[in-house]
Amino acid sequence: VTAEDVRWSFERATNPLTEAPNVDQYLGDIEGVDDKVAGDALEISGVRVIDERTIEITIDQAKSYFLAKLTYPTAFVLDQENIEANPKNWFRKPNGTGPFRMTEYKVGETLVLSRNDGYHLGPPKLAEVEMILSGGTSMLMYENDEIDVAGVGLADLDRLLDPTHSLNAELRRAPPSFSVQYIGLNVNEPPLDDLKIRQALNLSIDKQEIASIVLGDQVVPASGILPPGFPGFNEAVSGYTFDPDRAKRLMEESKYGNNLDNIPPITITTPGSFGANVSLDMEVVLQMWEKNLDIRAEFQQTEFATFLKDLNKRRFQMFDIGWIADYPDPENFLDILFYSESSNNHTNYSNPEVDALLEKARVETDETLRFSIYSEVEQMILDDAPWIPLWYSGERYLLVKPKVQDYIQTPLIIPRLRHVYLTDE
Repeated sequence: VTAEDVRWSFERATNPLTEAPNVDQYLGDIEGVDDKVAGDALEISGVRVIDERTIEITIDQAKSYFLAKLTYPTAFVLDQENIEANPKNWFRKPNGTGPFRMTEYKVGETLVLSRNDGYHLGPPKLAEVEMILSGGTSMLMYENDEIDVAGVGLADLDRLLDPTHSLNAELRRAPPSFSVQYIGLNVNEPPLDDLKIRQALNLSIDKQEIASIVLGDQVVPASGILPPGFPGFNEAVSGYTFDPDRAKRLMEESKYGNNLDNIPPITITTPGSFGANVSLDMEVVLQMWEKNLDIRAEFQQTEFATFLKDLNKRRFQMFDIGWIADYPDPENFLDILFYSESSNNHTNYSNPEVDALLEKARVETDETLRFSIYSEVEQMILDDAPWIPLWYSGERYLLVKPKVQDYIQTPLIIPRLRHVYLTDE
């Protein structure tokens, strides 16, 4: 890999014809990227090759999280020859520099990684890793010794936690992912344009009941936006606890009043197959709104690709989705998702005070002060209620064969495979 490879990859990512998603979010700190993405420049002014092994990147302001952003796929370094030789299907056998190379990819079926003997830190211990992408069969495949690692769902967990179960000794705990599940509220769409309606919808959901009874305590009720353990997480930041009486009062105080006929219909959209059953947790949320507020919300599902397209165009009145950290910095949640001009702000939320604080936090070099600013921002966002934070990831469980050694899961969910090896059982 040379500095020219890095420059070429950045130029390709920011080319409007590439249509790279979120390129403005993850490379937009570099001088000249906005002009390139807008089609007003042919090259990125802030990227310069010094020599074969040195590249100079100039960003608009000093930002402590910038290098972390370069771990996002938009900034991945690509092989120009590999792409130009097969521009439509290069991604099926990309040429990378990591410990493994993807040598086979069947959409919705399998993905195969093979050892890269030329890896700069030395080749990995495994010759090959095969990932099964088809859902619904991993538990059976694990029990039949067809795979070595399998995630454990709620339906199987109770029996596996039984010490007498034959697979109990192979059950491993993994740390909660840095993620939050939430319902996004389009603040421009009636009746969600009224703050008191948004707050009432928050207050009328008993998250603890859903987490315990419906989801088997596999999630943690969310009190805010940043997940526990994440840099900048602050227990003092407070969201909404279950309070149906206060929710009703807020409904009455809203501009729509206590007359339900005045409240426009509400539709919540989630990704999924058209006509599929509503997930049990969302079904309970809808029941709680009806019970506590007399609001009947409609539910619709769209295919995932269509869902993402409509989400990015801010077409939904209300939507159920999650966010997993791309890198360990509060900017990745609070700025990326709530800054007024952010392409990932899917709720149309806009607060000039929040924007000003986010801009201040971007360039603050004192981490303690920067995190304090983010805590203030998080509280302001929660008070404005463009989201209904539902739950954080709980402790995760995996089944791992005894022969698999040094298989480590992290809160950023990407497994570390370079040091994994197999032993004789």
